[in-house]
Amino acid sequence: MKYIGAHVSAGGGVENAPLNAKEIGANAFALFTKNQRQWVSPPLSAKSIAAFKTNCGKLGFLPEMILPHDSYLINLGHPEEEPLAKSREAFLDEMQRCEQLGLKLLNFHPGSHLQKTEISKCLTTISESINIALEKTKGVTAVIENTAGQGSNVGNAFEQIAEIISQVEDKSRVGVCIDTCHTFTSGYDIRIKAEYERTWSKFGEVIGFNYLSGIHLNDSKKELGSRVDRHDNVGKGLIGIELFKMVMQDDRLNNLPIILETPDESLWAEEIRLLRTFEL
Repeated sequence: MKYIGAHVSAGGGVENAPLNAKEIGANAFALFTKNQRQWVSPPLSAKSIAAFKTNCGKLGFLPEMILPHDSYLINLGHPEEEPLAKSREAFLDEMQRCEQLGLKLLNFHPGSHLQKTEISKCLTTISESINIALEKTKGVTAVIENTAGQGSNVGNAFEQIAEIISQVEDKSRVGVCIDTCHTFTSGYDIRIKAEYERTWSKFGEVIGFNYLSGIHLNDSKKELGSRVDRHDNVGKGLIGIELFKMVMQDDRLNNLPIILETPDESLWAEEIRLLRTFEL
């Protein structure tokens, strides 16, 4: 079964996110559990936590099909001690919020070396950051999102993600989210069947399907291998509509949260309906 949704607003409280997801015909969704552009946010209230769980249950959203995203400020591979400590503290807070909400996953961008350290050192620092958060939480999987490799971001190559995972102590609580736009602009051609299959074969060999925990389903405004992160709406960009048909007909992607982060949110309901027509 395919679980499709979008990264919906949690404005007014996290309890509103499942309501917003239902409005667009989703059976999965993503959200921010706090203001993604602030380091510190007020703790979740008991009322909001209870209402979130009630709304998810009432509307049929399974915890495993909700893919929260952490703050964009966090850099778990930061080469400097003080900013790294700040990022680790913020990431732990995000993991604990997921615990409180009964969620099973937390999606995050791995980090950046900022041209101040070696890539290998950055990858090790990210693994150490994940280990710290996992030691202090229970039941939540840290889900590494592949990146476009823009600037000094790491995680654009499958080999880099595999290296991070290799240094995580509790491998039962680490996963991977594949963003189709990032995959394409980092250099993996997924526009036609043969290349799509080659990319997934490489993923299986280098990382392993046992780690696949979610999909961000986006077209791209930028070219193959450009290493620029600019999402486009379904079938409107340089990847094209065939990718979306292949995803919807790929049994390997069943029972995972598949999340739209396409830029025109007014099209989300229409895009979900379109994707459903591609199912076998």
